[in-house]
Amino acid sequence: MPVPKNFASPIRLSAKERAFSQLQRWIIEGTLQPGEKLLDAELAESLAVSRTPIREALQLLEMQGLVTMQPGKETRVTTIQKDDILKMYPTLAALHALAAEQAAPNLTGSQIESLRALNASFEEAIRTGQPFQAMESDEAFHNFIVEAADNPYLASFNASLQVHIQRFKYVFLKEKMTASLTSAEEHAEIIAALEAHDAVKAAEAIRKNILRPMHELHGLL
Repeated sequence: MPVPKNFASPIRLSAKERAFSQLQRWIIEGTLQPGEKLLDAELAESLAVSRTPIREALQLLEMQGLVTMQPGKETRVTTIQKDDILKMYPTLAALHALAAEQAAPNLTGSQIESLRALNASFEEAIRTGQPFQAMESDEAFHNFIVEAADNPYLASFNASLQVHIQRFKYVFLKEKMTASLTSAEEHAEIIAALEAHDAVKAAEAIRKNILRPMHELHGLL
């Protein structure tokens, strides 16, 4: 029979995908604490799946560096240390500076306006005292530039690193997380450089924006 045109298939996640997504979220948010031992049977019961997709999901999480597995012995959530921030943020800054360099020559007017809207949401979240909304808006702003670079390798490395940075923020900062209007001002500098198609200034501005809070956060902890 002919396949109907303009047909959107419903998204159906496999048991492994559902288990992976939920376990990843629990680890990032701190529901599953660093160092916590994970038992296949308990997780399978909680997620209403068999133990096989749980084991497959844990293997994927091990590849991401979120769990450590010792076959036949135990599986634990990886620990996370205060000084990890000094390793993660410089790496993120380098990736996003490269994204800015690659995105700058080709950004359109509509994309610039999208960045302004994202920065406005970020600033509003700061002014109204919504730290987690501010965090999400800040990530959306930076990830928009990464996507605009149209470099799948860069996007892949960024996504992997963001998982660990999100976990760091949730586990360590929680309600202590603060955001400064300085970041919104730096976002405006980034936007101005991108609008001018100045790759060098855009890269410098985005690197400064990511690295400036690093020592502040490290001191806060």
